[in-house]
Amino acid sequence: MRTIYNFNAKWAFTKMATEIPSAIDSKWDFVNLPHSWNAIDGQDGGNDYFRGTAYYAKALDKMDLPTADRYYLEIRGANSSADVYLNGKHLAHHDGGYSTWRVDITDALVRENLFVIAVDNSANEKVYPQMADFTFYGGLYRDVNIICVNESHFDLDYYGGPGIKVTPAVCGKDAKVDVEVFLTNKKENQRIRYTVYDANENVIADGTTDETNITLDIPNVHLWNGRKDPYLYCCEAELLCGEDVLDSVCTRFGCRTFRIDPENGFILNGEEYPLRGVSRHQDRWGIGNALLPEHHEEDIDLICEVGATTIRLAHYQHDQHFYDLCDERGLVIWAEIPYISKHMPGGRENTISQMKELITQNYNHPSIVVWGLSNEISIGGSDEDLLENHRILNDLCHEMDKTRLTTIAAVSPCKMDDPYLQIPDVVSYNHYFGWYGGDTSMNGPWFDKFHATHPTIPIGCSEYGCEALNWHTSKPTQGDYTEEYQAYYHEELIKQFFTRKYMWATHVWNMFDFGADARSEGGENGQNHKGLITFDRKYKKDSFYAYKAWLNPEPMIHLCGKRYVDRVEDVTKITVYSNLPEVELFANGVSLGKKTAEDHFFYFDVPNVGEQTLVAVAGNLKDESKIRKVEVFNEAYRLKEKNAILNWFDITEVEGHFSLNDKISDIMATMQGKILFGGLMMKMMPKGKTQGAGFDIDLKNNPEMMQMMGGFTVLRLSGMIGTMGVNLTKEDLLDLNAKLNKIKKPNK
Repeated sequence: MRTIYNFNAKWAFTKMATEIPSAIDSKWDFVNLPHSWNAIDGQDGGNDYFRGTAYYAKALDKMDLPTADRYYLEIRGANSSADVYLNGKHLAHHDGGYSTWRVDITDALVRENLFVIAVDNSANEKVYPQMADFTFYGGLYRDVNIICVNESHFDLDYYGGPGIKVTPAVCGKDAKVDVEVFLTNKKENQRIRYTVYDANENVIADGTTDETNITLDIPNVHLWNGRKDPYLYCCEAELLCGEDVLDSVCTRFGCRTFRIDPENGFILNGEEYPLRGVSRHQDRWGIGNALLPEHHEEDIDLICEVGATTIRLAHYQHDQHFYDLCDERGLVIWAEIPYISKHMPGGRENTISQMKELITQNYNHPSIVVWGLSNEISIGGSDEDLLENHRILNDLCHEMDKTRLTTIAAVSPCKMDDPYLQIPDVVSYNHYFGWYGGDTSMNGPWFDKFHATHPTIPIGCSEYGCEALNWHTSKPTQGDYTEEYQAYYHEELIKQFFTRKYMWATHVWNMFDFGADARSEGGENGQNHKGLITFDRKYKKDSFYAYKAWLNPEPMIHLCGKRYVDRVEDVTKITVYSNLPEVELFANGVSLGKKTAEDHFFYFDVPNVGEQTLVAVAGNLKDESKIRKVEVFNEAYRLKEKNAILNWFDITEVEGHFSLNDKISDIMATMQGKILFGGLMMKMMPKGKTQGAGFDIDLKNNPEMMQMMGGFTVLRLSGMIGTMGVNLTKEDLLDLNAKLNKIKKPNK
């Protein structure tokens, strides 16, 4: 029988070696797996985290292994390329940092063995991802096992798969379950016993044959029905020789139907089932990607608490344990490969191999409904090589899996008539109107326009969000990184997206703050702070509760602004979120009245005097916070950028004239402003295009992009174009500000 020997404990580790060691060096560090070497430097900013080759080494006495005919080393995650050496012999190379892969080590094993795994996360032009807004943590960051099997066994060689493929089809009240297994060294006298169990482990269908496929019937099938009822069956396949079981595999599966309708959105088991949820990056503060099972379980609990029905598992293959949790909890999943941001002509084979691994390893999960081909890959337009790569991936998905659909995540500059959008079955867009320029009000109308232009293409929103840290204000504005602006942004987007049922899915970017070592904004470098929850999972931002009020049917109430105590205004706005119809607010025990709100957002104007305890009451629920009247704004609430060339308060402003703190759209509305910016854009971005980072954006012929950029202040745009290879010095900005100070603002 198959035995899995966990191989996580006490690996010698170093980033300093220059060649494959022949023995473990006592100067090396000792680590237990899972492990990432970028858990600290990949989260502290500066874009200077170690990217290179590091070595893991571990000794093994073969006598410690269970007796078996064949032994496979199983690596569940090594980012991003790795080589396996056993006793100095090179056995395998693998490209792709997020999937399971295995190596047959049988013939190289001796009595005393030295395993060395060289893991490399350095930059190259063939392994995805290479350009993206997250940290590419290096390491053996998931489990490593040795699988011990009989000479005849269920396949362990094909793209890290489980050796069993289950395809249920619902037929009226019943289901037919096609089961296919893949065997290595099957002998003539061997047979396969197939058994389907219900959730209580009762046998409901079985059969024994020498064939590697069978169809079993489930009468009165119990459907997997999302969050309402995520019912799971189990299918076991046993390889028999007489009555002896040589090997066995088991997988859970669910029986469900789904379709995606361009008018009515996602349909699960014949009923409309709106997909409203979040995206997830897997990493954590101080841990990187080296997660334990309890980390995944905490994440799924939080996602279920917010009320999500769907998760976009971005931007790579996630841990099998998390897919299992999604099956169990009824989350509908978008699964994708890290074909992201920059199309690399030399990376085609890697996109194919990563897609084969994703589908082969995850085919049996009922939670998955779409395979994601790419993310923001067409930001600079679609050339023929990119289009061909997508056609190959799209055809591959449909060849390997005839039960699911394909999708892409396009980005705002991608035009609605781009041929790239015609390739997958369904489409989603990443839009940040209201954060990266533009205005929150642009989001819904943009999707209406797409829907009118392409009425037969299902459209969704794969990313939207804005950043928030522990900064606060009573006058939230785009780009201020306050918790209050993030709350306002999501209130507006919820009202626009959740009332458009044709949108097949919407995914907030992101459920959790995550590591992005290249980032330098918001006052805390090295992170993307768009999460509804902080990186350490300790604090739920106000926007988390805005979604909970809409999506979680369990009665709730939340009083916003608990971290914003000191306030200068005489009357301050207080926001309450609740899914109950009426909220009453009390200040120091005195009622300030009752409010009703169909959109779950309740707003109160509160006289700001002295110190007050606020209590919001809905039904038998209550929540409280405190506010305090102060005469001078508490500077601890105001954003201060670390390592910024200039902060907004360092800029000279002349009354009635423009400065770097003004919006580009306002400046461009004047003739002098057009002339100034026209020259600046020509200087920085030849031919009217932004150039750098492997892509071009045609601004002149992209009014949506121009409209987005108009929403930025000059200072904010100057900080962002650095990611596109355009670097402005402090002197450049001060010179530009002096020129802006000479341009009068129009009279209103």
